[in-house]
Amino acid sequence: MRIPAVLSIAGSDSGGGAGIQADLKSFAACGVHGMTAITALTAQNTVGVDAVAAVEPEMILAQVRAVARDIGVDAVKIGMLGTVATIDAVVQALDELPAATPIVLDPVMVSESGAALLQADARAALIERLLPRVTVTTPNVPEARTIAGIEGDAPELARAVHALGPRYVVVTGGHREQATDVLFDGTTTNEIPGERFPDGAAHGSGCTHSSALAAHLALGFAPLEAARAAKRVAARAVRDGLREIGRGPGPVDALGIRARSSAPH
Repeated sequence: MRIPAVLSIAGSDSGGGAGIQADLKSFAACGVHGMTAITALTAQNTVGVDAVAAVEPEMILAQVRAVARDIGVDAVKIGMLGTVATIDAVVQALDELPAATPIVLDPVMVSESGAALLQADARAALIERLLPRVTVTTPNVPEARTIAGIEGDAPELARAVHALGPRYVVVTGGHREQATDVLFDGTTTNEIPGERFPDGAAHGSGCTHSSALAAHLALGFAPLEAARAAKRVAARAVRDGLREIGRGPGPVDALGIRARSSAPH
């Protein structure tokens, strides 16, 4: 049986909690092979982001081409982009993949610690050039408000973001009173309920969710079922989050590291 291969086009988190590090853990937890095209290097930890360095657009393209030529790409997850030049490179890379490749966009704008990860002029490029190309986008409520340019709760935001071009929109529930995701497919609004875990750790939860969704699309799930599965994966990772790692919000635990470390060897 062939193992699906899923590509994360995203930034690196030197603290290991979010970005491509979280994506690779999520891919492994879902049973797919993870690959990466790194868009930016960040010097960060659980407390904050000290520095960001963009990867040259040509190198982003080279990474995508290398894995696509040899391994193949069954789905793509897009995370931190940062700059207009990076977005242009990603659009070109997507043009070179088969047209039916599922693409999940997590429109990362701000880190867990509050650092800006998407330049102001790049927001328009993301909305105009990238959003209409994706299968699913997974903004949280603040990101959806920025993208749509309106206030409101998840159902209204999902419809407004959908009008900008993506086939499916999942507004995640982490910033809502109830931790319920909302999926809109252009016709029907579906609620995906979930439990909130105030004693968990949420750093990397958005990355984990979007990469789990991409993994399940690669596994052949329909978008709604993939979104439900991603909700379960991300919620479990938050519930089991590693609160003792670092001095800030700890990273999620998609791989069950705590249970493994406490098991007898």
